[in-house]
Parts: sequence; structure tokens; C-alpha cells
Amino acid sequence: MDRLEIQSFPAPPDGWNEFVDQHPEGKLYHKADWNQMIERTFGHRINYITMRRAGQIIGVLPLTDFKSLLFGHIAVSLPYINYGGLLLEDETNPKALFDYLETFRDSQNYKSIELRQEKSLNTDAQCKQHKVTFFLDLPEDADALLKSFKAKLRSQIRRPTKDGMHAKTGSVELLDDFYHVFTINMRDLGTPPLPRRFFKNILETFPDEARIVSVYTKDDQPAAASFLIKYGETMEIPWASSLREFNRSSPNMLLYWESLKLSIEMNCRRFDFGRCSPDSGTYRFKRQWGASESPLYWYYVLPKAETLPQMNPKNSKFDLFIKVWQKMPLSFTNSIGPLVIKHIP
Repeated sequence: MDRLEIQSFPAPPDGWNEFVDQHPEGKLYHKADWNQMIERTFGHRINYITMRRAGQIIGVLPLTDFKSLLFGHIAVSLPYINYGGLLLEDETNPKALFDYLETFRDSQNYKSIELRQEKSLNTDAQCKQHKVTFFLDLPEDADALLKSFKAKLRSQIRRPTKDGMHAKTGSVELLDDFYHVFTINMRDLGTPPLPRRFFKNILETFPDEARIVSVYTKDDQPAAASFLIKYGETMEIPWASSLREFNRSSPNMLLYWESLKLSIEMNCRRFDFGRCSPDSGTYRFKRQWGASESPLYWYYVLPKAETLPQMNPKNSKFDLFIKVWQKMPLSFTNSIGPLVIKHIP
């Protein structure tokens, strides 16, 4: 049997994108272009790990290097988004890769390595299942989708338009409106916002895959906005926000409907509602669309006897920070926030 070879490269090796493109679970986030965009935007070093047999790539893992005052020196696949992780050819056992990551963690002096997987792996590595997503199969036209919804949901979708709300879909021309809604919502949640240049770089790097949907009041104030990313026949909505002052008109209902319509127009057959915590308000909102719940698997390579890291807002040590951040003026959170979130995967 040909020997398995595992290597890490500082730049994407030949054949990387081709392997991602042909893999049924390959996502835009696995591609070299995405990871190079992350390095360009945030300055984080990327490790491109490959598994080869007989010279042919049979697995890839992009790892982003983080040096954080909050979490120490860690690696994540992949930060800022819901997915990434390991891509393997069918029936390939991941044990050799995890053995390699144990050694790689030591050599790089990482406190932990985190792999964000859409599906479970055959490994005894520690795993956190604290998040789920929802997938909705899409028909070939929007009318069929609307008819498949219950009457109450259809009524909720129409509610914003009765108050004069309307939607626009586009690209970089809607970035300011998206970012306005996004940053206010993040401040209200007590979370530092990702930088505007991150979203701009996505739109410029992937002009055919990235879109923005914005919902406006009758006097053209942005009330809700989403950022969509397409890969294969799936459309994902990693970021969606609405402003609390307009909650009475439910702009988020029109936002998601317009996002679904756009997905169908872009020939998608599946809509990914993005990750959320079970039984949260966001969880209940997404479930009402008739989508199927799907668990997410975050695996960790840690020193022996080390507990799973808690890098999320529910960690009690962040309570005071969140309360203070929510009271800060928007000018402060928008200028300081991107410097903070750079170090939070």
C-alpha cells in the first residue's frame, strides 16, 4: 500500500483548489482564495495541510493561526464562519491526520486546534456540539416555496410590506447599508463587529458568490440586512441583522424571504440558515421556516486532560465586557470593535 504523507505548507500547494472543487462537501471557505483573503484582511498566518497518497491529494485542512491575549496561541479551521475543517476522500480514516495534528500542535506551541465540521468524524478527539444549523430544500421557483409555507408564515412575510417596507438585493453598492445595520445589532448584542473591509474583500474576491439583501422602511431607512454566500447549489446566510426599533414591522421576515428568493434565482437548491444555539430565540425563528435541523461538530486537539475551551459569549468571564460594550457609543464600538474581533475566532 502507498505510504500516506501529511505536510503543512505556508502557501496553497498545487492541486488544492482542484481537490476542494471536486469534493462533494467542499465549500468556498476551503478554497485557497478565501484563506488568502483572510490573511490579507486580518494578517493571520494560514497553514495549508495536505494528506497525499501516491502523490495525489486525498485530504486538505486549512488552519488559521491566532495569537490572542484572550485565548493564547491557537489554530482554527475556520474562524469567523460556521464551517471549514477537514475534507477527506471517502473512506479515508482521519486518525493519521489527528495524530499529525497532535505533533503539529506541539511544534507550533498551540494551546488548541479547533476543527469546525458539518458532519461527524470517526475520531476520539474531544468534540463540542453546542451549535446547530437548519437546511431548507428549495424548489425551482419562489411561488412554489411560498405556497409550501403555512398561512401564518405567509402572513408574517407580507406584514412588513403593509408598513411600506421594501427590499433591495445587490453587492458592494449595498455594503454601507448592511454594515450600518450589522454594527448596531452587534453593539446591542454586546459583540465587537467584524471590520467593513472583511465584507468588502469577500464581495470583491467572490463577485459571483457573495450578495447582500437589505430591507428599508417606507422612508428608505435601512432596517434589516443579510450577507449571503453561495457554494455549489447551497446558499448560506452567515450574517443577518435587524434593528430593534423596527421590530413592530418584522423586517427580518421580509429579509429572509427575499434572501430565499434570491437563492432560487441564483439556482440554489438548498438554503443554509447558519448556526445558532438550540432553544434560543434565533433557533425558534429559523425552525419556523420548515427547515431541517442539523447538528454541527467542533473537534479539538488539546493537551491531555485539558478541558474544552469556552470561546463564546456564554462564557461567564465575558459577562461584564458584554454589559459595558452594549452601553458604548456606536462610534467607539465601530472603531475599536474590529481590533478586538481580529483576535476572537
